Amino acid sequence: MTHLKGRQRLLALGGLFLVVLAVFVGWSVMSKPAAQAQGAKRTRIVFWHEMTGPAQQQLDTFVKDFNHSQHKYEVVPEFEGNYNEAVQKIINTHGTDASPAVFQSMDISTSQIHHTGYTTPVQKFIDADHYNVNQIAAGARAFYANKGTQLSMPFNTSQPVLYYNETLLKKYHITPPPVNPSYSDITRVATQLMDRSHKQVQGMTVEIYGWLFEQFMANAGVSLANHQDGHAGTPTAVNFTSPSTLTTMKWIQDNLKRGDFVNYGAGANAQNNETASFLSGRLGMFLQSSASIGQLTTGNHDQLGITYYPHPDGQKSNGVAIGGASLWISNDKSAHVQRGAWDFIKYLMTAKSQAQWQVATGYLALNQGSQKEAVLQKLYQKLPATKVPGEQLRAATPNATNSGIFLQGLIQERNLTQTAMEQIYNGSDIKKSLETAEKSMNSYIQGNNRANGY
Repeated sequence: MTHLKGRQRLLALGGLFLVVLAVFVGWSVMSKPAAQAQGAKRTRIVFWHEMTGPAQQQLDTFVKDFNHSQHKYEVVPEFEGNYNEAVQKIINTHGTDASPAVFQSMDISTSQIHHTGYTTPVQKFIDADHYNVNQIAAGARAFYANKGTQLSMPFNTSQPVLYYNETLLKKYHITPPPVNPSYSDITRVATQLMDRSHKQVQGMTVEIYGWLFEQFMANAGVSLANHQDGHAGTPTAVNFTSPSTLTTMKWIQDNLKRGDFVNYGAGANAQNNETASFLSGRLGMFLQSSASIGQLTTGNHDQLGITYYPHPDGQKSNGVAIGGASLWISNDKSAHVQRGAWDFIKYLMTAKSQAQWQVATGYLALNQGSQKEAVLQKLYQKLPATKVPGEQLRAATPNATNSGIFLQGLIQERNLTQTAMEQIYNGSDIKKSLETAEKSMNSYIQGNNRANGY
């Protein structure tokens, strides 16, 4: 009997276990659709970008972290090719289901994107949230603003800077250029490098690049386009032949003739060659984007020096414009989707996110609070020169000539100024070369303005 009772008790416990198991399985089966339903309630926010390499990896991390941080939205990142390809896709898909809710677009497309009428200015959300936009670097904001309205949010942002090989300068007992150098400061170092190395080290190169041409004008406080570089109205003409611009081009041409500067040409090959020469100790200085810092420090045993962009002798630097791209919100999406796009932008612009962005990519941390973040402080301790581009950005007071050129057709402008630079580098008459480019650009602007009814 005792054995029977024990068996009955065992069967009873087994039955109870099966009941509990059935309830648990039933709950699991029922809860799975519930969880899926909960996930399905998230609003999809399609995000188009043009980042590759480490920048894309960090961007994917940001998206993942944002999606985990809240339950309203699901950001879906999609790579859309290079900047030019992305701009065309953005314009061509607007108003369709294929268009993005938030997208990244390059600096020189700012006027073009604005004039499509396809976006909601982020100013709308800044005002609605009482968002403290002053925490974002003023010089970066100014590039993507027009007449007091913030059109888009600056994101991957760089500054043009001068790089120099500090180890080489020490080897030849040359005093480095100051943090904010004049043209003469650069000439001195280039000449000393060539002389003391017995021409084994090239002094300096300035790539044939329309962006650098624009930066020389900006730092001299000279407008490239009328109506205050387009910030006060639609430009109707450009000016490539101001006295300051002629002086700058003569400075480069004279140094090329003397052999203190060297011409690496234009385009990707020029950038690759100047970088290779710099890293191998055959080139002492060159001008390029601050986004190159990672490439110039990884595996480089020489000490890297960085200064502000050079300015004309006898005047203070006016400050240079940024490079990179910004984040825009499409107006063909619902108010709820646009709100999700804005919340994602805010997440990317936090002090923590921006500090991580600079460390991972070399782009500048735009949130002022980022400078206190441990991850950025650690970078500065390891590579002190990496502080310089951000200091240059914060040192400049935004004005019409250092806040970018609000002009449609900047790609055309760069092609024309690059052609003029190439002619000048090869010894042609400076003023005539620039006048030819100026005449062609003014003709382009007039035709474009007629086509758009301006």
